Amino acid sequence: MATAAIEDEKLIEFLYAAPVGLVEINAAGTIALINPYAMKHLLPLAGTRDTGNLFAMLDNVAPELRNMFEGFTAQSGTVCDGHRIMVDLCRHHVGTDPKMLACTLVKLSADRAIACISDITIQVAQERRLKQAETWFSSLINDINDYAVLSINPDGVVDAVNASWTSQTGFASDTLIGQTLANIFPSSVTDGNIGMVEHLRLAERDGWHLNEMWHSRKDGSRYWCQRLIAARVGCDGQLGGYTVVLRDITRQTHNTDDLRRLLTQDQLTGAANRARFQQHFEREHRAWAEHGIPLSLVTLDIDYFKRVNDTYGHLTGDLVLRRFAQTIAKAIRPTDVLARLGGEEFAVLLPATSLSEAKEIAERLRVLVAGIRVETPQGDLAITASLGCATAMPNQDLLRVADEALYAAKRGGRDIVYTVDEAAVAA
Repeated sequence: MATAAIEDEKLIEFLYAAPVGLVEINAAGTIALINPYAMKHLLPLAGTRDTGNLFAMLDNVAPELRNMFEGFTAQSGTVCDGHRIMVDLCRHHVGTDPKMLACTLVKLSADRAIACISDITIQVAQERRLKQAETWFSSLINDINDYAVLSINPDGVVDAVNASWTSQTGFASDTLIGQTLANIFPSSVTDGNIGMVEHLRLAERDGWHLNEMWHSRKDGSRYWCQRLIAARVGCDGQLGGYTVVLRDITRQTHNTDDLRRLLTQDQLTGAANRARFQQHFEREHRAWAEHGIPLSLVTLDIDYFKRVNDTYGHLTGDLVLRRFAQTIAKAIRPTDVLARLGGEEFAVLLPATSLSEAKEIAERLRVLVAGIRVETPQGDLAITASLGCATAMPNQDLLRVADEALYAAKRGGRDIVYTVDEAAVAA
């Protein structure tokens, strides 16, 4: 008995000292065992949700995990391996990498599973940089003739162009001398490109920066290309300018569409996922900060959604989420972005939109949601939503302010739209 007790103590010591998070759960996600590493990473994500349930704690950042587990029909096996979860949404500085967790979930029996949680933020950043470098430089060696090259002085003005630029874009080399990068690469909201100022800043910080984008030829046609911006640093350590390399690449849409959807969409509702929302948010927030273009945000939360799951089951809850997202997606403008931030909470990013316009849009969405009817064995199910509106202001966290308006709307009776000013009055 003494030997068994010692072995048990060693096992517990090993589990609690492990440099990864370990969580034992039942089929509903209720936690039986959890080690300190897992608690350190999961508890900050829980907010006001049930800290005794793994799926509840992750619902704001990885709502798909519950769906994946419930959809795994085998008695045992790996539900997901290294599933990546982005956290710290819109809380990190532009140009830095957000925190990323990896979750491996293994089903041991019908009512027992183990989750392994690890922090892979640094690894993901390294992977991204290495993949960019490998893709670019291997293709550069294979076919140097396909590359158009510009030389840019420290002020962002073109001072030299190679002949391939003309053959690739149709613009004569001598017409580019003296132009700025902003003229050659105008920003476009629909293309999803970050601003040229940001590209230059990243290149100066890291030595080079690579992205893919649409570029226009002289005849007005567009082609998909890779753009490498490399910073030139002199012997004195001072920035001497930039080299811009442009490569025309074949865009294999039939092979990449499925992957793009997987990486950018919430798999249950089809709305943008947190990572995609973050990309749009940062780009539009830069446009507001640099050019004063208005930016507003509406956060939406389905009222009493937990009651829906408890009364009608998770399958009906999933159907409600899909119908909700479909209704919103059909009603917003092409430039707006609908995203599922977690659980029953969604957001609509509204570029070039004032607060008053955002409230009008939100009120229209509220009415549409109130008209949704979902058929269930117990009869038609009606839902409502609470909505919070905010607009970008100096020294404010737009997402946090919109959330405050949302929670004030829920406290104010639900099925209502609140702006940040109305939330302050209600408080």
